[in-house]
Amino acid sequence: MTTISLPAGAMLRPLELPARADPAPSPLIREYAAARNQSILESTGRDDDALSAEALLPMLFSTPDCERLRWAVLVDDQVIGCCSIDLLRDEDGQTARATVAVLDSHAGRGIGSAAFAHLESVARAAGIRKILTWAEHHDDGTGRESLTPPTGFGSVPSDRSARFLVRHGFTLEQVERVSALTWDAQTLAHLDALYVDAAAHAADYRIVQWGAPTPPEHADGFAWLKSRMSTDAPDADLGSPEEVWDAIRVAQQEERVLIRGWSMQITAAQHTRTGELCAFNELAIGTDPREATHQWDTLVLREHRGHRLGMLVKTAGLRSWHARHPASSRVVTYNAEENRPMLSINEAIGFTPVAYEGAWKKELR
Repeated sequence: MTTISLPAGAMLRPLELPARADPAPSPLIREYAAARNQSILESTGRDDDALSAEALLPMLFSTPDCERLRWAVLVDDQVIGCCSIDLLRDEDGQTARATVAVLDSHAGRGIGSAAFAHLESVARAAGIRKILTWAEHHDDGTGRESLTPPTGFGSVPSDRSARFLVRHGFTLEQVERVSALTWDAQTLAHLDALYVDAAAHAADYRIVQWGAPTPPEHADGFAWLKSRMSTDAPDADLGSPEEVWDAIRVAQQEERVLIRGWSMQITAAQHTRTGELCAFNELAIGTDPREATHQWDTLVLREHRGHRLGMLVKTAGLRSWHARHPASSRVVTYNAEENRPMLSINEAIGFTPVAYEGAWKKELR
């Protein structure tokens, strides 16, 4: 493995995990979580994705489909950043997702470059051929131009993060829109009307809902929908691997969510004649009932499109979710800019853009 040169006083310390995900996090993991949250706030201006050390710990463990490796970035024994790589096992394990975050107070010293070089060395040793990473971009006054991905949809400013990634061999492949929905009485009435209209166009389908863990009668159908999420959602030229899901993988993912103390709801459209699950929407929230709700995956199988099932599962899910979690201030979701059908649904519901994220790729040769 390549020797990595860090500035004086800096080092990468591997996170040592306990045997189980439920013990109290170690002091190092607590410092890692705090640095992670601070870097997210500095780069996005939002804390929607902040996690306590207790909630983060279950997400650090590897699973059969993904080997997760994490290092704390230290300067003079203080954690000032995070360094992580996920080695994906789908499609012969040739793809990895990587993240490096260094607090603004330590930027410009070559620490981030050294950390990325370390991750690339780890990836090459594992036989990885492609590294993917995501970064939120803002006009910080230092860029002179915008960057447009090959899809032609959306753009991001050439800010410090973008220039850093370009300098290290990454190419911008896709732009994702971060959107938020704020709750009020008008929103609820609007959701009711949209749901009634969508249901009228989907007479051959019924809504089924459940919370994690997924009940046995829906496990196989939901696993198939999750598999199709990796092939049917817009992926630009990122080349994300096709994921193989079964009931066991669904259970493993949901167990990690539940150990975090989170609540999750799945809303699906079921074909009344065949019983097939044809569309789904996921909503989740952490332990604080006032924090933002996360709208995760939403998908309509290609062979069932044209019946307003996307609008049906989203509005049905949001209506019942708000009844259960009325204190949640807003709902946050991510969509590819070229995914016009899903963006149109979000816009009709009342979601508005709050940020833009770049999806970047580096081919290892």
